[in-house]
Amino acid sequence: MAEVDGGWKFAQCFGDKGDVEDISEVDIISTVEFDHSGDYLATGDRGGRVVLFERNDGKKGCEYKFHTEFQSHEPEFDYLKSLEIEERINKIRWCKRQNSAHFLLSTNDKTIKLWKVFEKSLKVVSEKNITDGLARPSLNTGSLKLPKLTHHDSIVAAVPRKVYANAHAYHINSISINSDGETYLSGDDLRINLWNLDISDQSFNIVDIKPANMEELTEVITASEFHPSHCNVFMYSSSKGTIKLCDMREAALCDRYAKMFEEEEDPSSRSFFSEIISSISDVKFSSDGRYILSRDYLTLKIWDINMDSKPVETINDHDHHRCKLCDLYENDCIFDKFECNVSGDGKYPFSS
Repeated sequence: MAEVDGGWKFAQCFGDKGDVEDISEVDIISTVEFDHSGDYLATGDRGGRVVLFERNDGKKGCEYKFHTEFQSHEPEFDYLKSLEIEERINKIRWCKRQNSAHFLLSTNDKTIKLWKVFEKSLKVVSEKNITDGLARPSLNTGSLKLPKLTHHDSIVAAVPRKVYANAHAYHINSISINSDGETYLSGDDLRINLWNLDISDQSFNIVDIKPANMEELTEVITASEFHPSHCNVFMYSSSKGTIKLCDMREAALCDRYAKMFEEEEDPSSRSFFSEIISSISDVKFSSDGRYILSRDYLTLKIWDINMDSKPVETINDHDHHRCKLCDLYENDCIFDKFECNVSGDGKYPFSS
């Protein structure tokens, strides 16, 4: 779905009764992410804001109520490259919950931030000796009262704990938290970096497909993700329609992949648009790590991690657009990117 439609329809589902014509571009939702329990939902928009929703147990069915919101990113300007950096949130990822606080990563094109969201108690002084500006405290120790703090109200606060910046020369398209709970990866068009959550000023480059001569560039990285249980395994997809599975135990720089998943194209069905629509925009592991779900322009494909020759199932998602590719190319809609995911039980793939 297009971002404009998705943004206002999502708002309507969550009780926003405003007129769609009154919604500005900065209010359009750019990313959505559930936490591991499914009880919380985070959305990011083009205005750099993150809004959290909490499951409303008081309602029948699946309904979420507003929890809190905060400004995650602001517009910036790179003076060295004379480049404006938008505040638009590209991705949000929840860290596994360790206590009552929530931790989540959010990123725009260049900067990743780690946020702590927690409930904060506001307290006020309930007892004091001076009742007004003119009164003087009694010298009688029996009537002397010690100040006491009592609970006044609770608010949900969000504070940035880490800022991971200056590591990507190109637009960040992926962040993925490792199963070890200590590291995460971030990917842009040509590189994938490995971070430690506690270290914000250093990262390690684990994939680099940038050619020595940029004129020889033939593909870009479109998405990347860690395996859900094996902390040394990750995958990334490319604009050539391939998925590469890498093992960090083999080498520090994973320039060679362990497996590549690619479906051979039928020469009879090849057209001018074949290369564009075969570009994979998103990939996800199933919860058990056995299957890979990929999303290109027209289809969803399910791959068995033990069989890289062809997908076990292909789901036509936008098949009715095949006869309209010329029109979609002229208005640039053919370059729209779609996301995919797998339900928590691993049975149901779905896509935007």
